[in-house]
Amino acid sequence: MSEVVQGLPGSVKGGAESGEGLGWPVSESRSPLKDKPLRLPGQSVDEQRRKLIENEFEIPVLVALLLTLLAGFEWWRDHVAAPPAPRLMTAVALVAVAAAAWRFHRLRPRLHALRLAAEGEKAVGQYLEGLRVSGYRVFHDVVGIGFNVDHVLIGPAGVFTVETKTWSKPRRGDARVVFDGARMAIGGREPDDRVAVQALAQARWLRGLLADSTGKRMPVRPIVLFPGWFVEQGPGATRGIWVLEPKALPAFLSKAPHVLAPEDVALASTHLSRMIRVQERDAS
Repeated sequence: MSEVVQGLPGSVKGGAESGEGLGWPVSESRSPLKDKPLRLPGQSVDEQRRKLIENEFEIPVLVALLLTLLAGFEWWRDHVAAPPAPRLMTAVALVAVAAAAWRFHRLRPRLHALRLAAEGEKAVGQYLEGLRVSGYRVFHDVVGIGFNVDHVLIGPAGVFTVETKTWSKPRRGDARVVFDGARMAIGGREPDDRVAVQALAQARWLRGLLADSTGKRMPVRPIVLFPGWFVEQGPGATRGIWVLEPKALPAFLSKAPHVLAPEDVALASTHLSRMIRVQERDAS
């Protein structure tokens, strides 16, 4: 709910008011916020999806619409007996419309995958927020060079990188993820180690980052979450990577030994938060 701030007539607390609304020109005002907010769950995927739509789809559609309007204009000129060329413009417009439709058809699976990934990261992010009551700090969409870590947990049981895999399930047949400690067989497909390699690389990167920043070697474990899938662990599969359905994570955390003191949790969280804010400031 908006709240009127006393002493500033017409200003709204929490609203979209700027310095200009208080009588200050934009050139002489600045944001009252010292730092940008931390990133949201799925923000990188949303940015990829938006760029894909803007770069690969919007321009062809706009060109097709423009040429269609020009063709319509030529038909109008034909109707009022002005020297027309409607057939040529119609042919050009049809080619542009066909090209835009083909591009949309080609991009549709990728857009669907990005939308599904963003929805999954947001849902998992909201679920992870509930771990704060257990003493965990939660970060979302931690960006590295050419990649991102969907979520990071820092708490009594250590530091965890969380990779969310929101993959479509088969309507029939095997809807399981089977993990043997190194490879994952997803939906009855051949076992593959790419997801495990990705998760281990993210944990290794964050471990090095925190060591360089804090001067301490902190335990960092990778987690891979498959929302909505039944996950089957092989013997000893949980020693290196936790591959889980999100609802199983609190139980795993509660059984894990406490390896970080409260001051180490605060230290790691402060340094990671500072790094994220510096990245956001440099990117703006």
